[in-house]
Amino acid sequence: MFSVRQLLVLVSAFIVTAFFVGTVRADTITIVGKDTQQGSTATVVCEFNSQTNTLTFTITNTSAITSPGSTSTITGIGYDLPPTGNASASGLNGFTGSQAPSLSSNFTFSDADLGTVPLFNSAVLDFGFITGNSGTFSGGSVNDGLLPGESASFTVTGAAFTGFTESQICNAILVRFQGISGAIGSDVGTPSSVPEPSTMFLLGTAFVGLGGLVRRTRNRRK
Repeated sequence: MFSVRQLLVLVSAFIVTAFFVGTVRADTITIVGKDTQQGSTATVVCEFNSQTNTLTFTITNTSAITSPGSTSTITGIGYDLPPTGNASASGLNGFTGSQAPSLSSNFTFSDADLGTVPLFNSAVLDFGFITGNSGTFSGGSVNDGLLPGESASFTVTGAAFTGFTESQICNAILVRFQGISGAIGSDVGTPSSVPEPSTMFLLGTAFVGLGGLVRRTRNRRK
């Protein structure tokens, strides 16, 4: 049997570990093109700080180039948050955003009306990062976008994030791919969430550590 003191030590160790599991968290999302499927893909590592209402994410173009002349370049990244206050064409407002310095891409942040989304015309984007001079999500410049194998990081802040969970925000992303050969021309990818490895690893470590403490305590009492 465990003494009260030993039990308190075990519980405290688990609580401390669980705390770090809860605070060190990021959502890893796989983006798959609606038409091209595995031809146009991307991976997004996304984190949301609810205390500062700040979203940070890094997107990597993982598209497979299978057709001559096709690049599946990412030229637009938009967010259509769950339908809270999305009555206007510009959706929720009051966001500010920026792209981390990049040698390979040049995205401009927009909190305005970004127009309709190809393949998802009912989507009302609340904000987005776009390329080119069109000012819309359906426009874009392949020369300014992300080619397969390239990554870029972004930050968005806004009080309008209040009330949304990290999962809701991260899974609200839509990604536009351009430079696709054939009749398609362009494609829009949507999320397919996957378990976030670091969170699962830390949680497993917590249970393993707790089990080790239990075994060592038992061995001492034998």
